Amino acid sequence: MAKFGEGDKRWIVAERPDGTNVHNWHWAETNCLEWSRTFFRTHLSDVAVPADDGHASAVRIKKLEKLDGEAYVNVRKGKVIPGYEISVSLAWEGEARDADGKLVRKVDGAVEIPYISDENAGEDPEVKVTVKDNGEIGRKLKELMVVKGKVVILEKVRVWVETMAKGGPVKDDLEAKKVLPSQKNGSNNIKNDGNNNNNNNGLKKKKEGFKVISLTERFNCRSKDLFEILMDENRWRGFTQSNARISKKVGGEFSIFDGSVTGKNLEVEEGKLIVQKWRFGSWVDGVQSTVRIVFEEPEDGVTVVKLTHSDIPEEDRYGNATVLENTERGWRDLIFQRIRTAFGFGIKEGLLDWQFVAKDEVSFAMISQIN
Repeated sequence: MAKFGEGDKRWIVAERPDGTNVHNWHWAETNCLEWSRTFFRTHLSDVAVPADDGHASAVRIKKLEKLDGEAYVNVRKGKVIPGYEISVSLAWEGEARDADGKLVRKVDGAVEIPYISDENAGEDPEVKVTVKDNGEIGRKLKELMVVKGKVVILEKVRVWVETMAKGGPVKDDLEAKKVLPSQKNGSNNIKNDGNNNNNNNGLKKKKEGFKVISLTERFNCRSKDLFEILMDENRWRGFTQSNARISKKVGGEFSIFDGSVTGKNLEVEEGKLIVQKWRFGSWVDGVQSTVRIVFEEPEDGVTVVKLTHSDIPEEDRYGNATVLENTERGWRDLIFQRIRTAFGFGIKEGLLDWQFVAKDEVSFAMISQIN
């Protein structure tokens, strides 16, 4: 490698005197914690919560009490990678009035959002509402805050998540630095219009490509037992500790993980095969994936599950490029491993392999042998 000051200058990277990070080539990390406090303070202070027409009670989000944790944005070559784990505390108040509009009771309460994380960017966080007055009026105002106020709060949380995915406090700066290809190479585009169209189509297809997860898992149970667990909503609720609604019929719909995942059964063969359409709520509208689960019994009391999850988008609606990793981790940790733990189907020896394959080309492959 040529040393600085030697060789062809075109191949030497030198520090700029003005310190400019040209085209964001180097990693640039921005602390977004104070910006996040300002965001929630601005959007959730003195906000009246809409109530039903003629409702004698009213609630209002007073202010941001506290926002703790960490929030940052990494940018390199224009790619935004947000990271955050924060908790939010809000203060709210409610008023109850009689038929003549006279104030009957005024109460105070708090809203706690204990965990907002980039790992769950496509899911609404848990929102806890409390009230200091435990009387009947206090309970009714709290209920109004839960039903109506929670909607307002989650709407602002989604906006914050989406803004973080676009760069948070550096969003405007990033958009200002973008250079359209037609502006950068205008003469070439006109001269080679046909070729450029072909190239652009190819790039677009690659960027908007879909990926596949393949998993092979081994369980100490009969295939029929494992099939029943995956198709029974009561057992789903048990091992995932979340709401589930599952139809066992072909063409029937299902909703799992508190509605975060929805879909429909395409093929169902007891103890042998499950084929479903899966869709995550955080994905772009209209995008659906296909799950194919094959059950095999190589020996009595041992079941091998071969999972293929195809048509997984590279990014979610918020621009997060962790869809593949989160989906694969969900299958391994939130479904298969929890089934082993809850029903005692664990194994001491077995095979675990997984592959990430792009639709048109292999993008990543990893095989792990556990003996």
